Amino acid sequence: MQGTPQTTTPATYPPSDRTVPTRSAERASYDKELVHAILDEGYVCHLGFVRDGAPVVLPTLYGRVGERLYVHGSTGSRPLRMTGQADPGLAVCLTVTHVDALILARSAFHHSINYRSVVVHGIAHDVTDPEEKRAALDALVDHVVPGRAAGSRPANKKELAATAVIRLDLNEVSAKLRTGGVNDEPEDLALPHWAGVVPLRKGYDTPLADPGLAPGTELPEHVAAVL
Repeated sequence: MQGTPQTTTPATYPPSDRTVPTRSAERASYDKELVHAILDEGYVCHLGFVRDGAPVVLPTLYGRVGERLYVHGSTGSRPLRMTGQADPGLAVCLTVTHVDALILARSAFHHSINYRSVVVHGIAHDVTDPEEKRAALDALVDHVVPGRAAGSRPANKKELAATAVIRLDLNEVSAKLRTGGVNDEPEDLALPHWAGVVPLRKGYDTPLADPGLAPGTELPEHVAAVL
């Protein structure tokens, strides 16, 4: 007796015309684990869309829940308002980038950076289901500091009414990375110019408590954990 065929989730995103780079294609990756790691490490994304025939790119916070990204803002925000008005949704391009090092070459032409980036193409949809909206807002708060949603007051009805949330499914996605050192031309190696890698380091300073904290309020573990 044959068992029920098992299905597995593909470990990669399928390449498309928009996600295959025309330059340095060897730096592209469609690995889901890598894409998720790059997204989860970032704080700010850049959301691009077209308004009145002209491109607009806005920096904003985001959060990931599985294969879906959420972006929030005021109900009067232009892209969020447009998403609710568009049918079937708003065509967007969302990007996240980390700069890991400066690459200083002997020649000006070969200066570069080491980086990790993700580009997502798709249709953004307005989130109208109350439960999904609350879960999305929790994910946005926890994306900044894991566990913070449970350590703060949730949005009330008035705040929820003033907040819009859009979702973007991770379907058409690619990562792109640059690693390694200097790539100078052989004839430039003897030039008397310093060349090398300057790594960038991300860190957090000591938290500064709000002066109006209620007496006895200690730094919570979920905040201390990110330091």
